[in-house]
Amino acid sequence: MRRTSPALGLFFLSPLVAEFLLGNIPISSLFALLFLAPLYGGGAVVIREVVRRRGWGYPSVVVLALAYAVLEEGLTTQSLFNPNYADLRLLDPGHIGFLGMGAPWTLFVLALHTVWSITVPIVIVESMSRRSREPWLGKIGFSVYVAIFLGGIVATTAFQLSSDSFVAAPAQFAGVAVAIVVLVAVAARIGGRPRRQLAGTAPNAWLVGIAGLALTSAFMVIDDLVKNGWVEAALLAVIEVLGAILIVNWSRRTGWTQRHSLMLAGGALLTYAWHSFPEDPVMDASRTVDLVGNGVFSLLAVVLLVGATIRRDKFGDS
Repeated sequence: MRRTSPALGLFFLSPLVAEFLLGNIPISSLFALLFLAPLYGGGAVVIREVVRRRGWGYPSVVVLALAYAVLEEGLTTQSLFNPNYADLRLLDPGHIGFLGMGAPWTLFVLALHTVWSITVPIVIVESMSRRSREPWLGKIGFSVYVAIFLGGIVATTAFQLSSDSFVAAPAQFAGVAVAIVVLVAVAARIGGRPRRQLAGTAPNAWLVGIAGLALTSAFMVIDDLVKNGWVEAALLAVIEVLGAILIVNWSRRTGWTQRHSLMLAGGALLTYAWHSFPEDPVMDASRTVDLVGNGVFSLLAVVLLVGATIRRDKFGDS
């Protein structure tokens, strides 16, 4: 259990961050965690284990997290293509007719899963583990999580089809498949190449965390405040590109450690925490219950970050 407990922690942390800390699901519906964990948590554990078994780094985690995002939103929920997903008309702003997609929704939802559903939980749990760069599971354990993940994909897809008759076009499904294959190939490519060091020293870890909080907060605020679809898509793209450039540049400098990665993930985690309060849950709950739940999950997020920081200092940065 001691060897596999980090994987189990990641299995449940991923959906807790992705849906509950976000404020999307209220604390009164905590039972939904059991149904969300196979997809979210299973995906996070499988991605993490694949990366560490092959000796890859966080760039590969991020690319595989994007592949996961394409899988979930393109295949299981089909929100990338469903013009009236959850009766929200998400594809109307910035609609791209020949693709049957909405530019701002695509940029927004894929980033949510890439950053918060997969990458942030992996970084946090690894920062709390003595074996942050080693596999946590043996062959049998890994096979079990793969089976759980595949079961989560099937179950989520079946649930979505039972609640909404929409089915994407064959060409759209083909595009999803091609995108996933390409992203997996990119993850393998960059994972197998040594990272080139850049001149200079990495900034202070606290500065990195503040930058992460500022960029991710701006990302969420744009989605809330900007009403023109194309303007929103442009601003979201600018933030994503700027964030990628900064992280790649900083992480290749001398002195970048796991503590920097943790602070960066922590900034993103705190963005979800504050954003949960104005977020309207998708499940029925009174305003009081919603606010109490947001407070509880936000407090747990802070405690988790403090605990991860203490553990990282105890084990030493690497």
